Amino acid sequence: MDAIWLATEPMDMRAGADTALAKVIAVFGAAQPHCAYLFANRSANRMKVLVHDGFGVWLAVRRLNQGKFHWPDIRHGSEKELDIEQLQALVLGLPWQRAGFGGSITLF
Repeated sequence: MDAIWLATEPMDMRAGADTALAKVIAVFGAAQPHCAYLFANRSANRMKVLVHDGFGVWLAVRRLNQGKFHWPDIRHGSEKELDIEQLQALVLGLPWQRAGFGGSITLF
């Protein structure tokens, strides 16, 4: 995976692959090969991940039965790049923002 991008604007979780791809293009400008794009619903208890593998797109959904994902404040046009450690923390519902690139711990 070349890059993992998190969108701060919520996505309607009824969106299918085509709608999610259109949202990726609207928010990020393009769906780059070998990149993942993460979106959450407004209550941040569901997440959709669209991955462009170079041939097509994959769409995955994750739902937390309790609690919510640690999603950044909603800001129009604000996206964040995550590393693999931050992604692993995020999908478990952990506060990924404290894990910096390379696994170092930083202040926000």
